Amino acid sequence: QVQLVESGGGSVQAGGSLRLSCVASGARYLRRCMAFFRQAPGKEREAVAGIYDSGTTFYVDSVKGRFTISRDSAKVTLYLEMNNLKPDDTAMYFCAAKDHYGDWDDPRNYEDWGQGTQVTVSS
Repeated sequence: QVQLVESGGGSVQAGGSLRLSCVASGARYLRRCMAFFRQAPGKEREAVAGIYDSGTTFYVDSVKGRFTISRDSAKVTLYLEMNNLKPDDTAMYFCAAKDHYGDWDDPRNYEDWGQGTQVTVSS
């Protein structure tokens, strides 16, 4: 059974950087579409960035130019490089994977989810 395991979260000051990783434990390949979502207390889960096996990437407007998503098929790992972090980026970040077609930013389309890693950005 495949499990998505996130790591790399932590507490940083505004302007700092973090790199999240998501390993597809037990998998021999990554699903067609991989993404990171985030959820802050009292808010809905929000798509942050997604990447298809073609290399096509998508970002929510609020992180464009600051975050970079990438995938390493050989390591069955997804990455999210986060720079110039802002307090509004504070949330639990989740890794998700899907083979189904459908909008990359709709969480209902995803088949696998990780447990999440906390990112806290202080001002």
